[in-house]
Amino acid sequence: MATTATLVPLKEYLRTTYHPDRDWVDGELKERNVGEGQHATIQTFLAYLFRTQRDAWNTRALTEQRVQTSAEHYRVADVCVALQSNPIEPIVRTAPLLCIEILSKDDRMSEMQEKIEDYLGMGTRTVWVIDPQRRRAFSTDYAGLAVAVPDFLTVKGTPIQVSIEAIFAELE
Repeated sequence: MATTATLVPLKEYLRTTYHPDRDWVDGELKERNVGEGQHATIQTFLAYLFRTQRDAWNTRALTEQRVQTSAEHYRVADVCVALQSNPIEPIVRTAPLLCIEILSKDDRMSEMQEKIEDYLGMGTRTVWVIDPQRRRAFSTDYAGLAVAVPDFLTVKGTPIQVSIEAIFAELE
């Protein structure tokens, strides 16, 4: 993530549209690294996959969605996956089933860890982090343990199963 941060009142953040959208953490507006081809390709693939599997997996996928993780933290998930029974909200406040972050070359793991902690802290069941550069994927759940996933990304207690090979085949 970019290091540029600007102090902005919450009211202004909520009424402003940014291109690309930005996280808001403790009053700071934080730029996000987006727009690279590998990032966009994987994001599109995952959103499409969740869309085509929505009935089987009982999910709804949202891209570039603002998620209020606490009173002072708003994050913008690359892909946010909610249960179909969750309300459709302008800003997601009901804990999603899954948040997916796709690393860009300038992202820092310390900043990504903060995002993961925010998602899990609001009750998100699982967070996936996908690294297109290194062709690796990681999964973290409520236990807070991030593990490299060699074959399939899953969400415990659901039929969701996504092949790591299929994700990275999109980049060929």
